[in-house]
Amino acid sequence: MAILLQDECADEHNYLTRCIMKKKPSVVMTKKDKNPEGGLSAAGRAKYNAATGGNLQAPVSAKAAAKSPKKAARRSSFCARMSGVKGPMKDEKGKSTRKALALKKWDCPT
Repeated sequence: MAILLQDECADEHNYLTRCIMKKKPSVVMTKKDKNPEGGLSAAGRAKYNAATGGNLQAPVSAKAAAKSPKKAARRSSFCARMSGVKGPMKDEKGKSTRKALALKKWDCPT
């Protein structure tokens, strides 16, 4: 990553694009990084976390959420956000989309 000089942030365009909106590096997920039942595999989460410095965690099922209020809140938040995402639950071939698989994996009511 390049070191920004103070002059580079002086220009309004550079300030917005290079100084405020610093993007995380993109991560290309392969088939082995995706879980066929929805979401990312453990290897996929590790790959993403290593590349971006993130902290992706495994999905929380209803059974696991019943044991911990913190996990229950995380699951509830995910279900609320993901349920509002536009898009079909089935593709043109009749297979479940990644969205549908993720909602199922998290035991979200649909």
